[in-house]
Amino acid sequence: MEFKNIYKGAIVPMVSPFKAGYSIDSDAVSVILNSFIENDVKPFVLGTTGEASSLSSSQKTDLINTSVKALGGKQPLLAGIGSNSIFTSIDEGKKFADLGVDVLVATVPNYYPSDGTQMLKWFEKLADAIPLPLFLYNIPATTHHSIPLDIAEKLSHHDNIIGIKDSEQNKERLSESLSRWKDRDDFIFLVGWAAMSAYGIQNGANGIVPSVGNLVPEVYAQLVVECENGNFEMAEKMQEQANTIAALCQKGRNISQSIPAMKVLMSLKGLCTPEVMPPMLRMEHNEELKYKALMRDALDL
Repeated sequence: MEFKNIYKGAIVPMVSPFKAGYSIDSDAVSVILNSFIENDVKPFVLGTTGEASSLSSSQKTDLINTSVKALGGKQPLLAGIGSNSIFTSIDEGKKFADLGVDVLVATVPNYYPSDGTQMLKWFEKLADAIPLPLFLYNIPATTHHSIPLDIAEKLSHHDNIIGIKDSEQNKERLSESLSRWKDRDDFIFLVGWAAMSAYGIQNGANGIVPSVGNLVPEVYAQLVVECENGNFEMAEKMQEQANTIAALCQKGRNISQSIPAMKVLMSLKGLCTPEVMPPMLRMEHNEELKYKALMRDALDL
């Protein structure tokens, strides 16, 4: 039960901040993580929002080293090890453990079609070989695979698999997941569908993983507090506020467009530059200027 308390609440999939030449912006990492610490929010680096699949090995190392230093043990650090190579994932898991990461997060491989049995064996092999606890990560929007709930259930009993972050936008699946795991003391369910954060916490989820928490960690942190205190009407108002802010960078955009847009919003708050890694592209200069002008009013900056 103690480990469930460690990973409860808001866990934000942190952006990877870059300087103009694509090196990791260590100062921005510290600024972002300080905002997380101040709001009792936990960081998850090298996830989808962190552009992990576009980063080099050295960039990942720099990001983790800087993050560990900036956190100073004040919050646990989650890190993604998603790869199409089981050996790369294992090697990264061992390396990240040596660098000071606390728990690992892994998606299914996404190049070849995988059935449930293949996913089961993949995660078992990975969990057996890495030195840190593992979260499963279900995000079919990018992997084009959905981990079947029966397979996740089998994996939930593995000694080194402690939970699942599920970003699939499927209300029936979400409800069944909550029913299966809300009363488990040994397995954590994290809602990765940010628009359902309040619903998830109210119905037994251990935590939420909202990408827009990079911009407004205080909103999601307060949403969790209101849910935990039984103030569900206020929690729903916080959810509406969060959804409105999320729409500023997500509405009408796919994920490769919404991440650059969110970084522009973060730049307005002095959190990081708008730089993104290829194949993502920063907004065209004139578009970015217009967007900033509109967003200053929208965010009351």
